[in-house]
Amino acid sequence: MKNSLKIFFLLLTTGLFSGCEKDDICADGTPTTPRLIIEFYSKDNSTVRKIVANLKIQGEGAATTLNFNQVDTIELPLKTNENFTNYSFNINSTSSTATNNTDLIRFNYIVNDIYVSRACGFKSFFNLNLANGVVKTNPEGDDFFWIENVEIVKSNVETEEDVHIKMYF
Repeated sequence: MKNSLKIFFLLLTTGLFSGCEKDDICADGTPTTPRLIIEFYSKDNSTVRKIVANLKIQGEGAATTLNFNQVDTIELPLKTNENFTNYSFNINSTSSTATNNTDLIRFNYIVNDIYVSRACGFKSFFNLNLANGVVKTNPEGDDFFWIENVEIVKSNVETEEDVHIKMYF
């Protein structure tokens, strides 16, 4: 009788705990898809970081804009469902005294999706193409580039702790 009572409680306990499963919650500190980090530098002295005033950036087809003022570093998201992202960079966008100018920038890359967990899903890493990772153009009727040079510093976009692109103006 004692043995069958022990076996009954053992089976009951096992049955209760076998119904439990781990919570599917993605922890706050879990790394996600990194953004592209861009720093701005002086075209006259490539070691001096330069502040950008009234910078308005808009992704192609996006309804909203990203507005930056008095910054030397920005973070931009890249599309995970394409191998390129197009942005328009408009300097002095709200200034009434300085010349407002737009350059179109296309970032070309390869997307690598990595499984994180069932709760967090996937995150993406990007590898900028070294030959044509960044392509500058101007809108029609604009002959002046305000961004004079673009340099890929780190082609693998895996974290937001590294600078990936330097832009000189």
